[in-house]
Amino acid sequence: MEIERKWMVQGWPQGLPLLETYRMDQGYISVRPTVRIRREALQGGRTALVLCFKGAPDKTGLMREEIETEITPELFEKLERLIGKPLIAKERRTYALKNGLKLEVNDVDAGLPSHFMYAEVEYPDEPTARAWTPANDALTHYLSNECTGQPGASMGEYWTETRK
Repeated sequence: MEIERKWMVQGWPQGLPLLETYRMDQGYISVRPTVRIRREALQGGRTALVLCFKGAPDKTGLMREEIETEITPELFEKLERLIGKPLIAKERRTYALKNGLKLEVNDVDAGLPSHFMYAEVEYPDEPTARAWTPANDALTHYLSNECTGQPGASMGEYWTETRK
């Protein structure tokens, strides 16, 4: 079960410990239900090729089933050709928060007119997700535009709008 909240942001956060940086390329085979491929290249580390299935979110947009599995380069290439559209380019930086939580900030399609940035925090359970506030980590101003569960705020919807 994936339990996360999402915010639209401007720029990278300041004053948080940076844990890791990934370069990613992702594309969608389907957005309803979500079936996605992603190349995840860890800076200074390995590259994973991942096939992901996501169920429909609950009414709040906070929780949904997620299944991820690594796939071979050959299968990734076949699925990328099947998609037949440019993949979404992302840079993801992960920062340490208090209580073991992590802030993942994504820079999407940099250099394109559709460019934007968003941040997510994934939680171990629903009570933790509902109780946590950006003020817990001095991020009130940075995380002021929450879009969890809002129409048009998913990467699948972005894909549909920009990869016609």
